[in-house]
Amino acid sequence: MVRVKEAVVITPSEPTPNTILQLSALDSQLFLRFTIEYLLVYRPAPGMDRASTTARLKAALAKALVPYYPFAGRVRARSEGPGLEVLCRAQGAVFIEASSDRYTVNDFHKAPKTVTQWRSLLSLYVTDVLKGSPVLVFQLTWLADGAAAVGVGINHCICDGIGSAEFLNHLSDLASGKRDLKPKAVWDRHLLNQNGTRANPARHPEFARVPDLCGFMNRVTSGLKPTCIVLDERRIEALKSACGGGTSFEVVAAHVWRSWARALGFPRNQTVKLLFSVNVRKRVKPGLPEGYYGNAFVLGCAQSSAWELGERGVGFGWGLVKRAKERVDSEHVRSVVELVSESRASPEPVGVLILSQWSRLGLESVEMGMGMGKAVHVGPICSDRYCLFLPVTAERHSVKVVLAVPSLAVYNFHRFLRQSHS
Repeated sequence: MVRVKEAVVITPSEPTPNTILQLSALDSQLFLRFTIEYLLVYRPAPGMDRASTTARLKAALAKALVPYYPFAGRVRARSEGPGLEVLCRAQGAVFIEASSDRYTVNDFHKAPKTVTQWRSLLSLYVTDVLKGSPVLVFQLTWLADGAAAVGVGINHCICDGIGSAEFLNHLSDLASGKRDLKPKAVWDRHLLNQNGTRANPARHPEFARVPDLCGFMNRVTSGLKPTCIVLDERRIEALKSACGGGTSFEVVAAHVWRSWARALGFPRNQTVKLLFSVNVRKRVKPGLPEGYYGNAFVLGCAQSSAWELGERGVGFGWGLVKRAKERVDSEHVRSVVELVSESRASPEPVGVLILSQWSRLGLESVEMGMGMGKAVHVGPICSDRYCLFLPVTAERHSVKVVLAVPSLAVYNFHRFLRQSHS
């Protein structure tokens, strides 16, 4: 369905430092050693010249790799110690141009039919981010109706969602011809390293193992079916009323977690957790500088028995999510840094639903300078059992919930999600 026309290496347009940069303890965590994969889809632009548009994107990418030169490097393990580093030799990013005579913009209004249906829209799949692979892969695919799909793969060790969105928006500005752009691309990874804090593992349930009472991993990974449902502003306000307060993220997160647990029918005493990223840029003391694009988040953890989560209503789940967020202060962050540095602590998968919020990253404002306007679809390349909150075009207060669940649980998952009063 997708035919690759060209794959080239793009290097920085100007000389960049020839150096080795140390990644932070948070960057080096075991569970972040994978590629963040974004898919952005754009409507057709009549009369657009594909060749000149492709050339402009390549040139913009080469310029963006100057201030963000680690994106042109290669991540590797340090020769001494457990952490990671970036070898910066201007090795470059990979740019792929492709076309499809089957896909149109309308194919992305619903969830894909299979978890890997859109894999070919980012055809270079990096399986090991520490084996000399490119940090950044960018694929422009021209669709059958003149629309375009942009697939982006970024090594998660280099940046978090906020950092990757800042990079892509800078690339967008360059491709759009905006002048005098000097992004605040701040490295400063030492700011999140150890400071002698003594960590108490008992205070970090995100890393604790819970008993498996139901063959959990087999239950949540077998026969996965991608699902997608939009919760509009009216439904989110109804959830807030049911909870008696809360932010949109807190109430939707609690509602999705509860709906997932109910739909999968776990034993009543199975411990279930919701893990979600908490941005710590302004929670640590002193705060991180503007433009810091490294991994600046820790995992909030809400935890309950499956029975209590289901029976006590969405307000109960909201309270757990809210308190999990409130626990994340500067001392908590330093404690996480100590744990992941010394004991290489990593989240255990049993009982866990992982949630990531992409709806506030600003990815929907990335235009790529193609005359196609802003993206009409923002999402992942492949659907997964991890839950994503995505932006909804022209509906800032709505959230698109994307999650792959076992096919037998799809109906109940959607049914529970549509409820907002219990």
